[in-house]
Amino acid sequence: MDHSSSSKAVQLPLSDKVQEALTVAKRGVEELLIESEFAQKLARSEQSGKPLRIKLGLDPTAADLHLGHTVVLNKMRQLQDLGHQVIFLIGDFTSMIGDPSGRNITRPALTKEQIDENAKTYFAQASLVLDPARTEIRYNSEWCDPLGARGMIELSAKYTVARILEREDFTKRFKAGTPISVHELLYPLMQGYDSVALRSDLELGGTDQKFNLLVGRELQKDYGQEQQCILTMPLLEGLDGVEKMSKSKGNYIGITEPGNTMFAKLMSISDVMMWRYYELLSFRSIDEIAQFKTEVAGGRNPRDIKVLLAQEIVARFHTVQAADDALTDFVNRSKGGIPDDIPDVALSGAPLGIGQLLKQANLCPSTSEALRMVEQGGVRIDGAVISDKALKVEAGTLVVQVGKRKFARVTLS
Repeated sequence: MDHSSSSKAVQLPLSDKVQEALTVAKRGVEELLIESEFAQKLARSEQSGKPLRIKLGLDPTAADLHLGHTVVLNKMRQLQDLGHQVIFLIGDFTSMIGDPSGRNITRPALTKEQIDENAKTYFAQASLVLDPARTEIRYNSEWCDPLGARGMIELSAKYTVARILEREDFTKRFKAGTPISVHELLYPLMQGYDSVALRSDLELGGTDQKFNLLVGRELQKDYGQEQQCILTMPLLEGLDGVEKMSKSKGNYIGITEPGNTMFAKLMSISDVMMWRYYELLSFRSIDEIAQFKTEVAGGRNPRDIKVLLAQEIVARFHTVQAADDALTDFVNRSKGGIPDDIPDVALSGAPLGIGQLLKQANLCPSTSEALRMVEQGGVRIDGAVISDKALKVEAGTLVVQVGKRKFARVTLS
């Protein structure tokens, strides 16, 4: 794909301020295409005083954002703080197509009602990272709906099927004989057309979006605009340290989850994965993170450094007090203490078998899983380990614990 710029502007010298902005932009990125072009855009912006238009599009295919989404939002905030105009684009039109990026099957279509409901929460959650007062929020139905059938045909004429099929996921599906719906072929074009409509100077996305972002460059060229640069961010691995963070995979940390939950989940990541999270999520300086690595190499417990990361993230999405409380709660649980915020559960049927009690208190999904946890020594009642799978629990109020994190105050009658 042609990455060349249509701009023939005179090359401007790069000031210290522009060099500093480039350093900020490049921190933690996978790719910046094309760096020399972006440097010139920054230089022209500094000379003219006109901020760059920086675009990020997210399709509201689910109601909640997680820390994986904030990797690219953090980069947007950094560029926003440099004085540029960031545009948070909600893909309410493209959601109806469904982004096929990285998928080996056609994405199920969402209804307009589902999309509208999800879109309501997106900007509110994104505002936990971006400065809402300085963020332009747009919906791509603004320009996609008016295109109509004629406009869609004219847009489709600007790209060939061969070019669309260069996409790795389409290529794999085509070779495997897996169906590709015609509407999926339109997705990169519609995302690219967003860049034309917004006259974007830079578009951000995950590494899985690179093809779509490059289509935006090509379409801008066809429409006589200066081509946008593209910046791709790595996909953040989830709690398992293997697959990308995803709600559907259950390995995510939601940005609206309670502070104690966020803290505990962050503490559960591996010591190796911790550095990846620092690079992509922390606002600490590169030098400070390098110092942490030196300290760990010198014998400092990596758990101490992980605590600092967990506190930083919880404070960002809640408050500093919530981060302190989460640390206290985590330490208390680690010592076998009882958290303050455990649910109260009322059950009847005493004396009740331990397996049934754990299931009915929602501490285990089934009685067989409950008995397995008893067998493994993972169940405590009022702090005492339970080892008898045939135990019948008498009436009374007791604190029941399963594993390290699940607690309930059970009143059994």
